[in-house]
Formats: sequence, C-alpha cells, structure tokens
Amino acid sequence: MRILLAIDDSPYSEDAVEEVAARPWPHDTTVRVLSAVNNITATTETLFIASVDIDNVRQEITRRYEELIARAADSLRESGLTAETVVRQGDPRSVIVDEARDWSADLIVVGSHGYSGIKRWLLGSVAQSVVSHAPCSVEVVRRKGVE
Repeated sequence: MRILLAIDDSPYSEDAVEEVAARPWPHDTTVRVLSAVNNITATTETLFIASVDIDNVRQEITRRYEELIARAADSLRESGLTAETVVRQGDPRSVIVDEARDWSADLIVVGSHGYSGIKRWLLGSVAQSVVSHAPCSVEVVRRKGVE
C-alpha cells in the first residue's frame, strides 16, 4: 500500500502523523511524507524596502520543511512503517494531488485545520480541495474537539 501523508508545520499535521503511525497497515506499506512550499513572490518595491532575498527565504523554508518531514518519517519508522520524504514547490492543493497521481498513491492522509464558513472561504481549504480532486481515497484527520 502507498500512503501519501501531506503535512505542514501545524498541530493538525502532527495529529495526522500520529494517526498514521498508530494504525495497523499491511506489511508492505510505504508512507511518503510530503510538504509543499508555497511559491513566494514579492514586488521589487517590497524587496527593496525589506532588503529580502526571496531565494534565501525559499531555501530557509524548504530547509525547515525538510527537517519537519524527516522527523515525521522517523516517527513512522519507529512504529514499523517504511517512510520516505519529499518537499515540492507550489500550491499545496495541486502539489498533493499531482504527487498522489505521479506516485500512484492508494491513500492520501491530510490534517484539517477545521475552518468553516468565512474562514474557509478567505483562507481556502487544502483538505477540501484534495478531497475534490484526488485520484485516490483521502482521509482527513480532524483534531478531537474541533468543530
């Protein structure tokens, strides 16, 4: 079985990692832990004012996500699963779906922030988009007590 576990640096993703680690999966299961680094853009004016190098910012975020998914993969390995990691650049909504398709995932697991109403409309919902467009089954792990 191939499980694509898409995480970010939220506690909701921690819940998803714990949920996958706690389950009894078939012995040949591989979990691919994925993080997507949103494309960073800035106007020339913003760069001048802030003296920010977008490439350095992108590299630092990518480095942090590599550390994050490495810790998640270690936790999964401790529970007896085979785990691999990958960081991709782009909008998480499309990156997750594309990775699932390209890797032939059997299941996608994502955490949910639990936004509803206006927050979901303003901030979007990665989980909702993945559920709508995924090429395979999707499990959305919700935090206990979140409505």
